[in-house]
Amino acid sequence: MSEAAIIVEGLSKRYLVGHSSENRGYKRYTALRDVIGREARNIARKTTDMIRGRQVVQGDEIEEFWALKHVSFEVNEGEVVGIIGRNGAGKSTLLKILSRITDPTEGRVRLRGRVGSLLEVGTGFHPELTGRENIFLNGAILGMTRREISKKFDEIVSFAGVEKFLDTPVKHFSSGMYVRLAFAVAAHLEPEILVVDEVLAVGDTEFQRKCLGKMDEVSRKEGRTVLFVSHNLAAVAEMADRALLLEAGSVVADSTVSETISTYLSKGSRDASYICPFAPRGIAPHIARVEVLTSERNGVQLFGKPLEVEFWIDHLHPLLRAYLSFQIVNQFQQPIVHAFDPELMSGSHSESSYLRCRFPKLRLNVGQFYLRVYLSGPPDAEIYETLDGICHFEVVRSDRNIPWGWRPEACAYHEQYTWTVADARAKLES
Repeated sequence: MSEAAIIVEGLSKRYLVGHSSENRGYKRYTALRDVIGREARNIARKTTDMIRGRQVVQGDEIEEFWALKHVSFEVNEGEVVGIIGRNGAGKSTLLKILSRITDPTEGRVRLRGRVGSLLEVGTGFHPELTGRENIFLNGAILGMTRREISKKFDEIVSFAGVEKFLDTPVKHFSSGMYVRLAFAVAAHLEPEILVVDEVLAVGDTEFQRKCLGKMDEVSRKEGRTVLFVSHNLAAVAEMADRALLLEAGSVVADSTVSETISTYLSKGSRDASYICPFAPRGIAPHIARVEVLTSERNGVQLFGKPLEVEFWIDHLHPLLRAYLSFQIVNQFQQPIVHAFDPELMSGSHSESSYLRCRFPKLRLNVGQFYLRVYLSGPPDAEIYETLDGICHFEVVRSDRNIPWGWRPEACAYHEQYTWTVADARAKLES
């Protein structure tokens, strides 16, 4: 059994935020003696803070802000852990404490091995030095000897792809070149623990794939520990063994990647169902309700799991020839799947019908999707109703055997599906 590489116990971080009373709410009338007294109190407070080595805060009103609250977890050697959460959840603060950049207010962190950190683009780079010089500078900051850096130098340069600009001051580098070189140094200089914050947010697709491949190599083949923050849920699902979800400075989920992502998405996901807001007048058929039954709660669908879409159609008279079809559309407004049956509603039940379309194994790429539904009469006849942008759901992936870069929309691919038709009243009664 592998030993713990990172042990976090009761970690909390408090910041003091200063406010000026003049900028909060309305400006009330103040006399000169009030101003003098307030400034005197501020000077006395700041002087006391300096003497005692505490944080000096500007402003005459002080507010406590806890970026982290009683965070505890362990990461084993060779484990890849993704940290997700919304902006302001405390992810970057946690990584700064693990990298010994910031001291915690409470709790403690125990690290087993040398830590390599990439928390910001170009961390530790000097803009006036060349790329070659910054490789040695950044490596020294990470605790490597000159011999270790020289041994890995050619691999670093090749990975970063900056051979032509190696002797150019990095102040002339683009942000993409900056992050490529910074990640290459941190990943190749053999730290036992690699801490990465949003490195995949910068750089082109090819570089992002190289980063994923290198992180996989560092963890799987070399047995090193990787802890990374990313808003790219596909990358987290692809790389991580498990995931932590931070919310308001606390760990609200520490489980498998699929379960943690499901919890994260469920807190802000849109409804995977549609209900007609009013009863249309007239005798034309209309769609009363649509619901996507995902494999997980709150509109989260696991790759390769069954998916069902249910429809309730209201109509005053039996439909001799009617057609219902729908498309699954991705976040780029591209139709991915088109499901229909030309004989679906022929001779349907009076007043209302229930239809269900089942996908035994939905294999859509990770991302967000919604439905576009059509209800019409015979070909070249009346279109009864069109619904677009309804029933949003999210596809996540946890199967490690699925190749990275799966793109069903880029190939001739069609999902298998089956239809079921029944009387809507009988369905409701059952």
